[in-house]
Amino acid sequence: MTTKIKAGIIGATGYAGTELVRILSTHPYVEIVSVSSVSFGGRDISEIYPGFRAGMRMILDENPEQMIARCDVIFASLPHGLSQEIAGKAIAAGVCFIDLGADFRLEDESEYKEWYGCDFLDAELQSSAVYGLCEITRKEIAGTKLIANPGCYPTSVALGLYPALKNGLISTEGIIVDSKSGVSGAGRGLSQNTHFPDCNEAFAAYKAGSHRHRPEIEQTLSKLAGEKLVVTFTPHLLPVNRGILSTIYCQRKSSFAEFRRSYEEAYADEPFVVVLADGEYANIKNVRMTNCCQISLHEDEHTNTFIICSAIDNMVKGAAGQAIQNMNLLFGFEETVGLPLIAPAI
Repeated sequence: MTTKIKAGIIGATGYAGTELVRILSTHPYVEIVSVSSVSFGGRDISEIYPGFRAGMRMILDENPEQMIARCDVIFASLPHGLSQEIAGKAIAAGVCFIDLGADFRLEDESEYKEWYGCDFLDAELQSSAVYGLCEITRKEIAGTKLIANPGCYPTSVALGLYPALKNGLISTEGIIVDSKSGVSGAGRGLSQNTHFPDCNEAFAAYKAGSHRHRPEIEQTLSKLAGEKLVVTFTPHLLPVNRGILSTIYCQRKSSFAEFRRSYEEAYADEPFVVVLADGEYANIKNVRMTNCCQISLHEDEHTNTFIICSAIDNMVKGAAGQAIQNMNLLFGFEETVGLPLIAPAI
């Protein structure tokens, strides 16, 4: 029997943190020993989320230092700027740190400062972080202790474009990414556009051309393409709880048959990526509550365009599930252990 590792979750009452608690509570090789929340310190997590009352009773603490002393791995689901100092202390103590925020995603400090308004506290710590997009950086993940868990939009886009860019099957110019996300992507805090009367029965773009995930998307895609790459990225808010559908338009440089074959070969052995058959369309309903990404491939012969549809659950593959997938790799577990693969029927 595998000895259980001890896990802590900072920011456990945000949507991503709560999803971590939910999924890790049934992981066969993990024991959650500490959860923390600045907003609800001292209260039982089941008071905040009554759905946990059947199997999870745990007091929310506020002391990350005590968590470091008790844990083998810490997940941080915090606003940007708050993870760097804690991560440094955890790594110094030999504790693995998986950051679900943005503090370690961008390699260029000037970009991080431009988009998030913060500086790097420790350049050496930043350079040691591995971008945890498991299907692409699996080898690097296994040899580190500090993981930058990718953003939800960037995950859907990178998985959608990886085989095409890797094999040079599309032009690197003029890529358009049109993404739609469920309301949970905005976090637990209420804003006007996520207020029920405003988002229900509504559908609109937001932060067109200026979303913080754009530099992360471009950084990842540039590495895949082997050259500097820019994209047009427009996110939209869907009146649903969870899910992301990214529709990606790119000019083709190959036949559709070669394009399809590259995806089927790239993802043939990937347990969490499904390439759909011709005529099928990726749908957020079919990945809901799973760690899976479904990809459908299409072509517009009239405009010489390949169209890629990539669907994920923003709270699982786009956040908590991917973080746990990273943890599995860090500790040598089977990658799929503890992670949901099958979507609810309704």
